[in-house]
Amino acid sequence: MRNAAVSSRASDRGHPAAGWTRRPLVDLVCPAHQGSLTISRDGAQLICREGCTYAVVDGIPRFVPRVNYASGFGLQWNTFRTTQLDSQTHTTVSADRLRRIAGGNLRTFDGKMILEAGCGAGRFTEVLLASGAKVFAADLSDAVDANASNCGHFPDYFVCQADILRLPVRPETFDIVLCIGVVQHTPDPEATMAALCRYLRPGGVLLMDHYSPDYAATWSRRVLRRALLPLPPALALGLCRALVSGLWPIHRLTFALRTQTIFDKVRQWWVRLSPVVDYHDAYPQLGEKLLHDWAILDTHDTLTDRYKHLRSASQIVDHLRACGMDSVSAKYAGNGVEVRATKTTRRDA
Repeated sequence: MRNAAVSSRASDRGHPAAGWTRRPLVDLVCPAHQGSLTISRDGAQLICREGCTYAVVDGIPRFVPRVNYASGFGLQWNTFRTTQLDSQTHTTVSADRLRRIAGGNLRTFDGKMILEAGCGAGRFTEVLLASGAKVFAADLSDAVDANASNCGHFPDYFVCQADILRLPVRPETFDIVLCIGVVQHTPDPEATMAALCRYLRPGGVLLMDHYSPDYAATWSRRVLRRALLPLPPALALGLCRALVSGLWPIHRLTFALRTQTIFDKVRQWWVRLSPVVDYHDAYPQLGEKLLHDWAILDTHDTLTDRYKHLRSASQIVDHLRACGMDSVSAKYAGNGVEVRATKTTRRDA
C-alpha cells in the first residue's frame, strides 16, 4: 500500500495505481472518520487509518453499497444515459432550467468549485462543465457510471458514488452546491439540506429545488406507485415502459387535436387522469421519439421513487435560515420550489 494521501496533488502527479482517470479536484477523506485516504497498491481500494475500505470500481470510488434505496434511479439513468442531455437532444432544456435556478446567468459557474449532489446521468453536469466550472459530482446510485460516460472527457471533473449525508470531503469545501431533483427523494429532506449547507464555504451559494405541496400525485399514480415499489427495479422499469407505450397513442391524439375547444378540454382531463408524465405541452421541441423516451423516464421516476416528500417555500426558507444561510430566495417554478441561498460569512469576534 502507498502512504500518499488521495488528493488532487497526488493525482496530478499521475499516480500509477489510482484506478481512476479523473483527479479528485479536492482532498478525499473517509466519510466515517474524516481522515485522509490511501490507495491500495492495485488501485482497487481506498483505505483510511481506522481500517475503513472503499472500492474503486470501473475507475469510480464507491463509498456506499452499489445496491441501495436509489438503485431504481441508477437503473433508470443507465438505461436512459443520454436521453436528457442537451448535447444529444440539441435543445437547451437542461441549460434553461439550470440558468433559471442560478438566477439567469450560467457565467455564475465559471471557475467555481462545485459540488453537484445527486448528479444522475449528467444532464446538468455537462452544462456546468461547459460553463467553465470545476465539478465534483456524486450520486447515491450507480448512475455515476452513466455520468462518467457522459462527462469523463471534461478535464475539471470528478465523480464518486456516495451518500449526501456522508460525502468523502471536508466541510466548507465548495463555492457552490447544486442539488436539483434530489432532496425530495431522500429519507429526511431537512437533514439533507443541512448537509448541503455544511459543504459550502462561508459566502458560498446553495442552488436546489424540491417538490411542492401541489405536486401532481394523482390517484392513478398513487395506486400504481404502491404496486410498483415492492418490485425489483428491472421489472418495475419494464412495466413502466409497457404502461407508457400502451397509453401513448391517446396522449399523441389528444395533443394533436388540442386546438379544437372540445378536445382541449378532453386533453386536460386525460393528462390529469393518466399516470404517464407528458411533456408535449412543455417541450414540443423534443420531437416524437424523445417525448416518448422522456415519458418513460419520468413516469418511472414518479412511480418508483422510494421517498417522495413535499415542502412549501416557507418551510424550506425557514429551515435554511436555521442552517445558517442568508439571502434565501425561494419561488414556485419548475418541479415545485426553486431555491437560492448564501451561507453566512464568518464575522470576526
